[in-house]
Amino acid sequence: MKAMMIRVLSLVAALIAVSAANAQNPIRVGLIMPYSGQFADTATLMDNAIKLYMKENGDTVAGRKIEIIRKDTGGIAPDIAKRLAQELVVRDKVDVLAGFVLTPNALAGSDVSVEAKKFMVIMNAATSIVTTRSPYSVRTSMTIPQLNEPLGAWAYRSGVRKIYTMVSDYGPGHDGESSFHRAFKESGGEIVGSVRFPVANPDFAAFVQRAKDMNPDAIYVWVPSGVQPAAVGKALAERGIDLRKTRVFGEGELTDESALKSMGDAGLGIVTAFHYDYNHDSAKNKAFVKAYNEAYGRNPDHFSVGGYDGMHIIYEALKKTGGNTDAELLIAAAKGMKWESPRGPISIDPETRDIVQTVYIQRVEKIGGKLRNVEIDKVENVKDPVKARMKK
Repeated sequence: MKAMMIRVLSLVAALIAVSAANAQNPIRVGLIMPYSGQFADTATLMDNAIKLYMKENGDTVAGRKIEIIRKDTGGIAPDIAKRLAQELVVRDKVDVLAGFVLTPNALAGSDVSVEAKKFMVIMNAATSIVTTRSPYSVRTSMTIPQLNEPLGAWAYRSGVRKIYTMVSDYGPGHDGESSFHRAFKESGGEIVGSVRFPVANPDFAAFVQRAKDMNPDAIYVWVPSGVQPAAVGKALAERGIDLRKTRVFGEGELTDESALKSMGDAGLGIVTAFHYDYNHDSAKNKAFVKAYNEAYGRNPDHFSVGGYDGMHIIYEALKKTGGNTDAELLIAAAKGMKWESPRGPISIDPETRDIVQTVYIQRVEKIGGKLRNVEIDKVENVKDPVKARMKK
């Protein structure tokens, strides 16, 4: 009996010692993002929100300090992303992998998450399959089908019957095209033509003319954020597309703030589906936009809200585990989590670990002399439709 008591007391003492050591050791979060190259501003917008969240909520959770370690992929570089993830785990002893703006990098990081059993928070990469690559990953952005299937169905409900589609010829563009096609055709609509153009295409005039010649009710466009949305707007104007007669639909990047500044009045009337725009009217978002502007002198965007909510997941999961960074415990804590985001009410699907959120249908209007995305409809509690079909 005495020997048993000694063993119990020894075990308790050991647990107390481990707990004390953990309390002293920081929780390290490794951010893998393109801090340089063509996607550098994307990483900046996201990282700003990560810093803002930590400023608002402190840098200590469950008695342990949060330490951020940043790694630069320089762009789409899955080999580099995987090497950086391995370095973060082996050399820097990180507890959480996070960031991941780009799908190829997120897929590469997922391999390390599986091998090292590390909790992984995907703050952007939007291809549907990403969260299937690691059982320890959770996503706080969106998926492309999650936005474009509701848009395809809404386009038909709004009176469009024949549509021409034009998309960038790579994975995300294909996802946008197929998900929009699926919902529009299932609703009863007809795709009268489609075209895929090179990702780096600088001039869309010929493609817009081809669409115009088909005389559709509307044109659907999918291009990545950056310089291309403005080039699309220019081509629409040059080819005489009257948006009152031939409507234009797309994913939110087509009319984000930077695109509208370059596009000008050519963007008036474009309808998009998105999960976040800084004009969203809620008290939570107004406070977020105000704080972001005060800290960084610019408006947040969808990358920003993905980073902000990504940090929320990390903080709240750690609170639930009492600071324990075991990946099984953290992912269990994240599943089913619900909260009010600047974008509106969101949750994490406990089965897929993907975000469930409202998809906003928005139209470009001029308010106070400035172009704005104005919410005209919404679809609530939208899950990733690809995984939803797989479960049936």
